[in-house]
Amino acid sequence: MKRSLILLGLLAAASTVTITQVLAQGGSQAEAQRAAAAARTAQLAVEAKAPKLAFSEEVLPLRMANHTLGETEGVARNKAGHLFVYTRTGWSGSSRGGNAAKLFEFDQNNKFVKEWLPDSYGSSFAHAVRVDPEQNVWVVDEGSNTVVKVDPTGLVKMVLGRKIESVDWWEEFAERGEKDTDLHPKGAMGTFNRPTDVAWGPDGTIYVSDGYNNSRVVKISKDGVWQKTFGTYGEGDGNMKIPHGITVGGGHVYVADRNNSRIQVFDMDLNFQKYITGIGQPWTVQYTPKYLYSGAGDGKIYRMDHDGKLLGWAQTSLGQGQTGCLIHSLHAEGDNVLYKGSCSLWNVEKITFKE
Repeated sequence: MKRSLILLGLLAAASTVTITQVLAQGGSQAEAQRAAAAARTAQLAVEAKAPKLAFSEEVLPLRMANHTLGETEGVARNKAGHLFVYTRTGWSGSSRGGNAAKLFEFDQNNKFVKEWLPDSYGSSFAHAVRVDPEQNVWVVDEGSNTVVKVDPTGLVKMVLGRKIESVDWWEEFAERGEKDTDLHPKGAMGTFNRPTDVAWGPDGTIYVSDGYNNSRVVKISKDGVWQKTFGTYGEGDGNMKIPHGITVGGGHVYVADRNNSRIQVFDMDLNFQKYITGIGQPWTVQYTPKYLYSGAGDGKIYRMDHDGKLLGWAQTSLGQGQTGCLIHSLHAEGDNVLYKGSCSLWNVEKITFKE
């Protein structure tokens, strides 16, 4: 009876339930599989009530001499139409260390311009790149635990967070034999723990989704003073489970609470407002004048109004040899054009919706 109640409770709570969630609450493997299957069915029922959006899909011809683009975790465009791609493509270290991330710029005709921040201490494990209204380029690196602001000339103007030094790891775990048993510690002010995305308020306030381990959202003043945080790791109210993307618009902050299968909505001071559900697992969110977009790892893009009502959806990125991590980040250029980065496809796609 207890396990049945757990199963029913999970199905009632979310449209997407993972096997891990059921097992963590005492359910059996068979019950977990049934819960996950039922959740997928529930999600399909939600999608069946919304129209499928007509769209075109273009893989951009991004080429560089003597280099391969690699995984395109972060994508953004500036006002001139130049595309910035933050990739996991470096060869001089393991994927989660060394110089395993690179930031490339392409012009409005998809021609290679240059590499930004070459041999950067903070370029470790790429996660996101964004361009603010003043055309500064912001680099979010999950591996180095930093968010770096770079002005349009390529000069570093601000560094938020700090990379863990390799000597500290060696002393703690190799020499002293310590064990890191707290995978989701309560985050401290001034440091990130695998951050994922960045956005800005109209006054320049900085908002960071901080991300895999801290599982919170952070508010920082325009000049870099840490002001407020919200969230700890978990599934309930006041919790997040891998906040993977963030966007700001209309007086609200929208956070893609990925592994809880919901978007959390806040006011500009990070006071919680509501949940948006029924959009699968949101990996990334983008606000436009008319819509709110969410992208899921299975390649589905959901279009909502600003209140979170589902208006339609589209299935992208099929036929390229992968079925997961098809969408990692989105950049919205107006209401009907999105640029999509992936962590399994080595390309950037332009998605154009037809009105």
